[in-house]
Amino acid sequence: MKIANLDGRAALITGGGATDVAAASDGRFGPDPQSLFDHWSAFTEWASTVELPDAAASAAIDVEGLGAPVPRPRQVFAIGLNYAEHAAEAGYPPNSMPVTFTKFPSCIVGADTIVELPEGNVDWEVELVVVIGREARNLDRESAWDHVAGLTIGQDLSERITQLQGSAPQFSLGKSFPGFGPTGPWLVTPDEFAHRDDLALSCSLSGERMQSSRTSMMLYDVPELLVRLSAVCLLLPGDIIFSGTPSGIGNRRTPQRFIGADDVLVSEIEGIGTLTTRFTASI
Repeated sequence: MKIANLDGRAALITGGGATDVAAASDGRFGPDPQSLFDHWSAFTEWASTVELPDAAASAAIDVEGLGAPVPRPRQVFAIGLNYAEHAAEAGYPPNSMPVTFTKFPSCIVGADTIVELPEGNVDWEVELVVVIGREARNLDRESAWDHVAGLTIGQDLSERITQLQGSAPQFSLGKSFPGFGPTGPWLVTPDEFAHRDDLALSCSLSGERMQSSRTSMMLYDVPELLVRLSAVCLLLPGDIIFSGTPSGIGNRRTPQRFIGADDVLVSEIEGIGTLTTRFTASI
C-alpha cells in the first residue's frame, strides 16, 4: 500500500486518488500521519482489509499538498559512502562500518518543495529512505525487513563548504539547512516491491541526468544497515534512515557543479515514484 501525508492528514493512495485515513477508519487512525507509526501493526491490518473507493471515487491528489510521509521523526539516521563508486569518487576506501551521521529533523520536508539556497555550494544526493515501523534492538538479518514500515525517496541535500570546513567534517550541520531533507512523495510498504533489495534510483538536475544506479549496489543493504544500527541504537517507530547515495554528485565532477536558483531536481526510485525539489535564491 501507499500512505501519504496530504495537506497534513494521513491518506491511502489508491490508483490516481487518495482516501482520508481518519474518515475511512471513523477516527480510529489519523489524521496525523506521524501517529500511524505508533500503531503500525494495527493500522496495516486495518488498511489491508478495509474496502476503499476506486480512483474515480477518491479525492484527486494535489501534488502541492504532499508533505513528508514522516513529518516529525524522532531520529534521522544518514549513511555515507554506501555505494562503492561513490566512495571511490569521494576518495575514501569502503569502510568496515557504515559511516553514520544525522540530518536534524527540522530539515525534513515533503514532495514538490521549494528550497531557499543558503550561501555556499549546494549539492544533490538521491537516496532510498527506510522508515521503521516497529521498535528494534539487536536485529538479525532474517527479521530486519519485518521492522520496516516502508520505503520512500529522499534527497540528502548538502552545503559542501559548511560540511567540509575545519579540521573535521561537519556532516550533520552541512546537511540540515531548512528544506535539506526532501522526502516523498509517499511511503510504500515492502510487500509492494517484487525485488525490494534491487530498485533503480536516479536524479536529474534541470533535465540533465546526474545519478543512476540500483540499491543492489549498496555496500550495506537495508537488512545489514538495520542490524548495524540496532546493535547500537534503539530504533523507534517512525525513525527514518537515508541509506546512502550512488556516484554522480556535484562536488566530484570536473568542473564541479552545484545547484543554482531556479534549478529543478527530480529524483526517482523504481516502485515509489518521483520527488521534485525546486530552488530559489536566498532573500
